[in-house]
Amino acid sequence: MAEWSWVIYTVLEVLIAVTCCLGNVLVVCAVCIGIRDFLREPTFCFLVSLAVADLLVGVAAVPLAVLLDGWVSLTPDLCLLLSCVVLVLTQASVLSLLAIAVDRYLRLHTPLRYKALATQKHTWIAVSLCWTLSCLLGFTPLFGWNNNSSKAPASTNTSSLSSPACNFLSVISLPFMVYFNFLGCVMAPLLVMTLLYTRIFWSLQGRLKESCAQVQASLLREKRLACSLALVLILFAVCWIPLHLMNCLLLFQGPHAVTQETLYAGRSALSVCSYFHVEGCVCKFFFMYDALMDQNTHQQLSKLISVHFPGILLSHANSAVNPVVYAYRIPKIQQAYNQIWRHFLVNINSLNGDKQDCRPRTSSQANHTETCASRERS
Repeated sequence: MAEWSWVIYTVLEVLIAVTCCLGNVLVVCAVCIGIRDFLREPTFCFLVSLAVADLLVGVAAVPLAVLLDGWVSLTPDLCLLLSCVVLVLTQASVLSLLAIAVDRYLRLHTPLRYKALATQKHTWIAVSLCWTLSCLLGFTPLFGWNNNSSKAPASTNTSSLSSPACNFLSVISLPFMVYFNFLGCVMAPLLVMTLLYTRIFWSLQGRLKESCAQVQASLLREKRLACSLALVLILFAVCWIPLHLMNCLLLFQGPHAVTQETLYAGRSALSVCSYFHVEGCVCKFFFMYDALMDQNTHQQLSKLISVHFPGILLSHANSAVNPVVYAYRIPKIQQAYNQIWRHFLVNINSLNGDKQDCRPRTSSQANHTETCASRERS
């Protein structure tokens, strides 16, 4: 049964990765090719950055999440590097969401300076800074805050024999995940974004009451876009926090704090959308059980790991959900989707038309040759 659940889990992960890649490629094409004026607006540039991060989740992070659950044996240094790639992609998503929130805040509260600040050059510099900072924060474990440094004396004697199975928390420190990644790199930006969107909606609500009908139409469009972007943020946040809180329980109270009720609560919370969508949660718990619990406790609680399979799949599916939110909530993205779809249908119809045109031509040529041959005979 356990083997079948692993097989089903892996197959569903592959399907999610494919869906994630197709959806986010469509987003990038919609913004960059569908309507090119989008790239002049900073918000859509940051949406492209978020879509690229989500695309890389499907291309790299989901496969790594499966492999880093103990499927492959790698050297500790290579395992650490691949685990850090997972952290980089997650941090890029967080910083892209933060850049979107800052952009909407500046657009509303400093409209005169906004046009001078939000040039295309400045926007792409901000995108580059987001990815550079994501790399610095995500690759922090490479500079010493990892489990390899503490295991180095013991592992030198066995490294020549065989490479251990690569697990996420076999190389990534749990204090790093709680203090640095969760509190510093996730919760702090989320709190800032919450304050920014609160100020945005408060300001929009006040202006809508005081403005005329023409200005209200513009403000309503701004409010609709802000609501859509806030929805992406809410889905992202609600589905990250539960398993991060479980990390806190494991760190502060030990693995015995993770009771069966906590596991089911984590599952119900994760059903909203996504947690830490590139981490590989199964490996996290297996390693923690191996490292911190005796064999009997490990056997009892490892049976509950299957409870997390739906939550893990939904957490990875978060990157595939964003393109759907864009399509239903952002009119310009919806317009670009329709334009791409029309071009696709036109190309298919033109190909079918060419095939149909070729058939009568060949038949007419055959009839012509037959008539010529009959004339020659006569």
